[in-house]
Amino acid sequence: MDLNLSGKRVLVTGSTAGLGEAIAKLLAAEGATVVVHGRSIGRAEAVAAAITVAGGHAEVALGDLATDAGANAVVAKATEGGTIDILVNNAGCYHHLNWSTALPDKWMDTYEVNVLSAVRMIQRLVPAMRERGWGRVIQIGGGLAGQPVSMQPDYNASLAARHNLAVSLARDLKDSGVTSNIVAPGAILVPAVRELLETIAPQHGWGQTWEEIERGCVRDMVPNDVGRLGRPEEIAAAVAYLASPYADYVSGATIRIDGGTIRSAF
Repeated sequence: MDLNLSGKRVLVTGSTAGLGEAIAKLLAAEGATVVVHGRSIGRAEAVAAAITVAGGHAEVALGDLATDAGANAVVAKATEGGTIDILVNNAGCYHHLNWSTALPDKWMDTYEVNVLSAVRMIQRLVPAMRERGWGRVIQIGGGLAGQPVSMQPDYNASLAARHNLAVSLARDLKDSGVTSNIVAPGAILVPAVRELLETIAPQHGWGQTWEEIERGCVRDMVPNDVGRLGRPEEIAAAVAYLASPYADYVSGATIRIDGGTIRSAF
């Protein structure tokens, strides 16, 4: 299916690994020119090179979006080849903290990276989308935004803020031709997750093969209706749909890609 993304320019923040990398590669495969963003030139250039080898078009923009200076540098580089039509705010981080160890300074760090980085990109790139009468802003959120757990309270709250700001932005973009939406992943099998699960598998008695470990993890930690972890490409597919003209009538929406982990009708 042709998603009609040829000629579009996309910035995917935090796209040197994991979900961001998968999103960048799929959008490039659909014909968009993708600006790969990160803080490591080696990792960013590796993703861009893989896209180019596969026949796509990619550029690189480096910078720390947790600062105004870094955001300015990223936008300046990303727009050298033309204005950005589609912004995917994926960059984010989390700490393995609880309510005793997530001190206020950690909350501030988390919000700078997970929330204010997106705000900086929106405020710098969306005005040009309004002027052209077409654009896409897509936040990568998560189920913990609405059903938080006791661990990582700063991260849970930052996800809720990402969801909230996306809907507020959608209201602000009324009649502009620009939409704002959220893709909310569940537990996704990126390399870091697999490494973690293989490390903790013995203490949980999940077995030794990856198939046994994945089943045990889903049963004990992230129960869902599909019975496995998600794959990065499944998140990328939802982003690609929202980025396309086929989603012109979708704004202020959350698409959950979690196998049914979040058990809510709304």
